[in-house]
Amino acid sequence: MKIVRSISSAILAMVVSLPVLAGDPVGITPNLMSVTVMHNGAATEIVRNQDNANTVSAAFAKTSRKCPPFCIQPSSLAPGVETIGEQEIIAYAKQMSDGDDSIVVVDSRTPNWVAKGTIPSAINVPWTKLNPAKGATPIEIAEILQDVFNVSESEGLFDFTNAKTAVMFCNGMWCGQSPNNIKNLLKVGYPAHKIKWYRGGMQDWEILGLSTAKP
Repeated sequence: MKIVRSISSAILAMVVSLPVLAGDPVGITPNLMSVTVMHNGAATEIVRNQDNANTVSAAFAKTSRKCPPFCIQPSSLAPGVETIGEQEIIAYAKQMSDGDDSIVVVDSRTPNWVAKGTIPSAINVPWTKLNPAKGATPIEIAEILQDVFNVSESEGLFDFTNAKTAVMFCNGMWCGQSPNNIKNLLKVGYPAHKIKWYRGGMQDWEILGLSTAKP
């Protein structure tokens, strides 16, 4: 009887000592739990969802969107344009929020998508606004280049000397909205080395449980 009690006590001790999955800490990296950035003038925290049982939202659970237009994007979009991941875009967002005005993080999606949540610190430049095929005029494009990307213009020529490092993203590896913005920037002469592309976009961001902000 004593042996049975001892075994039962040992099993109970093992169960009690097991980690509670719902409470396990979820960091961005082993040494980084959260990052605070500015979004719409307010301090906003980037942190992962701490519920170990959390699942991705239905909007990003689809695996088989119609192609075209929702085709798999290449890993390298254009020569000179760097493809980056989550840690890199978080670092850029932090730099920008800390006052580095040589960086701009851009959500290239249409407003209906952005309204569901975006990466904190990002501003919205819908892909249609830089696309002549969607009605964007040269004057409108020039204004966006000046106001958002710090590109100057003189006598119809663009000067990219002080152009910002543009960190672009959209819905993910099946989404063509940030690739469209990037290609249109390149067409007007934007330096490729000043463009960074977060290919994983909102789908990867949501899959990793990272927090979002409303526009």
